[in-house]
Amino acid sequence: HLTPRHRRDRVETIVMASNPLDLPPTPLGRGRSEVAAPAFALLFSEMVQYHQSRSLDISALERALEDAGADVGRRSYESTSYREKTSGSKREHRLLPLLQFIQSSCWRSMFGRVADSLEVYDDDEYLLSDRDCLVNRFISVPKDLGDLNCGAFTAGFVRGILHAAGFPAKVSAYYSEPNPAADINGVRTTNILMKFEREVIERESRLG
Repeated sequence: HLTPRHRRDRVETIVMASNPLDLPPTPLGRGRSEVAAPAFALLFSEMVQYHQSRSLDISALERALEDAGADVGRRSYESTSYREKTSGSKREHRLLPLLQFIQSSCWRSMFGRVADSLEVYDDDEYLLSDRDCLVNRFISVPKDLGDLNCGAFTAGFVRGILHAAGFPAKVSAYYSEPNPAADINGVRTTNILMKFEREVIERESRLG
């Protein structure tokens, strides 16, 4: 474990991979919810450093990022559902349509683009993948924190949405194996694995 002094010494070890002023002002989301990519990069970097200064180890830091993402996910679900409702869509009450809603509308609202793929692993396991995950694009992780995956924030984001929608699941983030031919700008694909509680699967079976 790291002592408080060590933690203070390492607050600045996680840095942005790019200067936010050098990033194109690409808007994220739409309408009044739009946020420029440089602003998102700066805010997320500050959030990571804030939690890093208060975490004893990498696992604690990832849990803090996941919890932060879950709070954002819950709020995002409500606001995105409301926007979709006003445009004529209805809130999803089945598992697969909900996951497609997360992959498209929620992901676009939060990260400015649709997630790359959604796969079924098993009856109770689904995988959401992003080849250029925004939260990992802007963070440069030093060698002594090499196992850190800031995609924990996106795992929390998905968990928050699922729980708010009434589909409790254990959600985790991990990297795919490096693939120079497929990885964008050297950023490895971030995978979000969702394992649903038995009650969710049983309810889906009853609904046919």
